[in-house]
Amino acid sequence: MSSGRRPRATALIAAAALCLLAACGGGGGSDAAASGPIPVGALSNGAAKETSISVPVVEQIRAELPQQYRDAGVLNVGLGLLPAGSPPLGFVGTDDRTLTGSEPDLARLVGAVLGLRVELGNATWENMFVGIDSGRTDVGFSNITVTEQRKLKYDFASYRQDNLAFETLASAPWSFSGDIAALANQRISVARGTNQERILLAWQAQLRAQGQDFAVEYYPDINAVQLALESGQINSYLGPNPAVAYQVTQSAGRPVPKKTAGTFSGAGVSLQGLIAATTKKDSGLAKPVADAINYLIQNGQYQQWLTAWNLANEAVPSSQVNPPGLPPSDT
Repeated sequence: MSSGRRPRATALIAAAALCLLAACGGGGGSDAAASGPIPVGALSNGAAKETSISVPVVEQIRAELPQQYRDAGVLNVGLGLLPAGSPPLGFVGTDDRTLTGSEPDLARLVGAVLGLRVELGNATWENMFVGIDSGRTDVGFSNITVTEQRKLKYDFASYRQDNLAFETLASAPWSFSGDIAALANQRISVARGTNQERILLAWQAQLRAQGQDFAVEYYPDINAVQLALESGQINSYLGPNPAVAYQVTQSAGRPVPKKTAGTFSGAGVSLQGLIAATTKKDSGLAKPVADAINYLIQNGQYQQWLTAWNLANEAVPSSQVNPPGLPPSDT
């Protein structure tokens, strides 16, 4: 799976057909109900370090909202996680009904700044966009990559880097800092048909032109990849950074812990890919959402959220409205 594209399960998780979390930003639609301590990492079965983050309503930012959103008092947030979840981004929690994950948690924090009660709607990846198009969904928080093609229909407020990551054993000395010479003589696993496979095979072609090479290995699922790492059949795995972060977190304290051995932009060398909250074009929501994210960045709640989900290596210095996106050839 490439970051920002259709999420796929990295573990077997029960998924609700449609999960609306009516009280995820606090009960009721009043400003006071939308603010206060927001639970982050709740019911995550160890995927996050559960914490509580205090967030006030920021009236100056709330005033930027179009009147209909202030009147409604609700922010309808779309997630594209069906038919299965994608930890740590979004998945059904340990109570078998509540949506947890880094994406719904950030939506709750943004809603609190805006003084809006957040309601989460879970759908397939395609139907999440249908919801935004129809106006049923106000904003999507679902690991959506900014692309130039999508910018024709949607406005964006960025909040994370779109990165790929190498996963290795914690005991392994190998690391990747962008120099493809480090890949020589390695055995690297990647999922077929993904953005990361496309990038890895391009690197392999470059190395072969220089008289060097590495092996690309394929496995049927992430559990098989983990076993291959632990048994020494492969040296590393290249996947979406959040999925690697999840595997690293899950391996902590186990006999064979893993680590992230380096990250790389999912957009390639020419552009840092970005993940963004996604709204219908000209809805007027992108700027207040971006300003809410920037408030969280400037006041420390953003860093607390990323750290809780082991995603601090995808931090951005600021949220941008409609930043440069992947060109059409990459989408």
